[in-house]
Amino acid sequence: MSVSRSRDELSVTCPARLVPGGIASEVGWTCLRVVGPLDFSEIGILASLAAPLAANGVGIFVVSTFDTDYLLVKSAALETAIATLVDAGHSVVNYAPAERLSIDG
Repeated sequence: MSVSRSRDELSVTCPARLVPGGIASEVGWTCLRVVGPLDFSEIGILASLAAPLAANGVGIFVVSTFDTDYLLVKSAALETAIATLVDAGHSVVNYAPAERLSIDG
């Protein structure tokens, strides 16, 4: 779960089952967690994930924390995303619960 607030909006990223009725939301995403913690001196990690996905037409929504990054991809594009990341040299492994996967580059 992530809560982000800007001057213009409040965004909550959470499991679809937790979204109250009547709230604008978009469902159908799967979360991929980058294995961390990541040091702030490591440059280009997110770019090494986002660039091949973008080149293959896979859109992402990114949530970053102090320790790591989370890439959310549309569930319908999950298999394409995994194949793309593996082809780019990343390891993608199962992570519990089932709707989350880990990426180790």
